[in-house]
Amino acid sequence: MTHRLMALTVASLAILASVTSQAQGLRPAAGGGATAATPALRTPAGAQLQADYIVAVVNSEPITNNEVRVALQRVTQQLAQQRRPQPDLNLLARQVLERLINEKAQLQLAREAGIRVDEAAIDLAEQDIARQNQLDVAELHRRLAKDGVALSQFRAQLRDQIMLTRLRERDVEPRVRVSDLEVDQYLQEQQNSTAPAVQEINLAQILVAVPEAATAEQIAALQAKAQRALERARAGEDFVTLVRDLSDASDRANGGQLGLRTVDRYPPLFLEATQNLGVGDLSALVRSGAGFHILKVLEKKSAGMPVMTVTQSRARHILLRVSPQLGEAAARARLSEFKKRILAGQADFAALARDNSQDGSAAQGGDLGWANPGMFVPEFEEAMNRLAPGQISDPLVSRFGVHLIQLTERRNVALGPREQREAVRAMLREKKLDDAYATWAQELRARAYVEMREPPQ
Repeated sequence: MTHRLMALTVASLAILASVTSQAQGLRPAAGGGATAATPALRTPAGAQLQADYIVAVVNSEPITNNEVRVALQRVTQQLAQQRRPQPDLNLLARQVLERLINEKAQLQLAREAGIRVDEAAIDLAEQDIARQNQLDVAELHRRLAKDGVALSQFRAQLRDQIMLTRLRERDVEPRVRVSDLEVDQYLQEQQNSTAPAVQEINLAQILVAVPEAATAEQIAALQAKAQRALERARAGEDFVTLVRDLSDASDRANGGQLGLRTVDRYPPLFLEATQNLGVGDLSALVRSGAGFHILKVLEKKSAGMPVMTVTQSRARHILLRVSPQLGEAAARARLSEFKKRILAGQADFAALARDNSQDGSAAQGGDLGWANPGMFVPEFEEAMNRLAPGQISDPLVSRFGVHLIQLTERRNVALGPREQREAVRAMLREKKLDDAYATWAQELRARAYVEMREPPQ
């Protein structure tokens, strides 16, 4: 679970962070406090759900039926946008009410603790949401108004979410520690697990298909073609490029990846050919009924282990910084023109970067070098990750300015022992954070005085 303000898409701008299930959890009610029976909330067609009245009191602060109705509408809208099935509306309304109670109790604690959120922090959060959706702040405000969300309401909800995040950072995160002994124990448990069903591998393949009625001469020619491809791969040519150019398999658009899966879901022929190979190694030719396969080991792990390889990307970019002399729209237009010229063969990306990019990579033709996940700001990384090698993005906005990105290469690199331990530590800490948050929220709910109110007759 991420205890941070979540990114919002354009389609869900009206579904603000205060109703995201990941941030608040829609957790089951914890006992405690003085409570009455949960009121039977009616469906939107019922008159009672349209009327406004107090449905609950949390430490003397009321929650109204209108608050529940608005939050319920946002949650159902979010479920519809995600194409998820709609649960029973009365059950969902009770869950939404319970979440509002938990949130109310947490906000009260935050205020008592002296946690404050200034306007500058809300401005930054607003700018982040605009950037994540490739909008400027003015356009964000227009979208909110179109969706019927008042700006004051939007900013108040951002304030609440920032306050809740700071409270959890103060009260929950310090509870979580992962010792070296816990990391050692986890790694030992995984190493001692030898059941084939819990071993997972990810392979990529080049398939040179052999027709069912192929003659001996045709088979020999296809085997020679496959052998030449294997030799090129072993000589260091990019495997993804070879897949795209030579493979007859339907997975060639995905770099030939067959996907991370348990070993019992791979053909025995593939397992025999790769069982003694390390990550990044290539098999000899494998003959199956479909043809000749070249297999590359992308990943090997035990189920439950964090990924022990990391996908690195190498990209270059042209950055134009927004200034009074160069507005965002003008920067986008200039980079769009650069992209057209590059695609038409009229200009070279590296040359344009050297002449125009306004950052330290300009001297290297915009080359940013090999980067691990998380090294770039999210909006940049998300756009880069959508590219195939050689592709160029549309202009995109980040906190640094407007970028034009070209992905040049991508590779899988095995993590060293130190990086593996840190990956395990991060995984264990994330799990502990989930458990600690659930316990903390239940404890706070149990201490709160909560009175449920029946609907007026």
